[in-house]
Amino acid sequence: MQQSNGYVIGFAVAMTIILGGVLSFTAVSLNEKQKEEIALDTKKQIMLSVLPEMSESPKSEIAQVYDNRIQVVGINGEAIDAAVLQKLDISKEWKKLKKGQDAILPIYKFMSKDGKSVDSYILPMYGYGLWNDIWGYFALNSDLQTVRGVVFSHKGETPGLGARIGDKEVQDRYIGKKIFNGGKLTPIFMVKGEGHADLPNYEVDGLSGATLTANGLNEMVDRYLKEYKPFLEKGASAVSMAQ
Repeated sequence: MQQSNGYVIGFAVAMTIILGGVLSFTAVSLNEKQKEEIALDTKKQIMLSVLPEMSESPKSEIAQVYDNRIQVVGINGEAIDAAVLQKLDISKEWKKLKKGQDAILPIYKFMSKDGKSVDSYILPMYGYGLWNDIWGYFALNSDLQTVRGVVFSHKGETPGLGARIGDKEVQDRYIGKKIFNGGKLTPIFMVKGEGHADLPNYEVDGLSGATLTANGLNEMVDRYLKEYKPFLEKGASAVSMAQ
């Protein structure tokens, strides 16, 4: 039986609405899932700067340790509102810094198991390598002078060359280095070339064939340690006086 034009149009409209609703619901669900995965991956990177032995642990387990032992404050020691923290995007804050604008500079305090003292301070960083964005988490011991560990990552550096900033072997070169030299803040510098021995406490061995990526990494570390300078100097001074 031939259907009227009105029926056909009505059916088409109904199907469009139904399918549109299904697609919209699916898109929202996927977007929320992606946000959850990004949040979990961020927590993992933060935690690996202080607990590298958890590299093979499930993200859910790492997130649990994060929730139990991480406290987040601003550069002046003030608490950061949970709603602000949830929406915080370090890449956007980095762009503000480049423009000379005020930006949120969070400090992740890794607390002792009993929650009574700070084991480490973790500083997020963002920058640009040879081809694209690079970022990292720079962990300092409670003395705010000695590097406990770092995690660096990238969006598109050259495999086998600049991409090696993501390798544990390269990141381990920073462990034990000092960010103060003679009482002066001295951001750790990755030297040009590779295979150097007996480097001072504020230098690490470089990357063969990846000078521009190393330059970007140095610029990132230098910028952020200087941005955090008021907190670092005040905290290091307090620790020194307590000793």
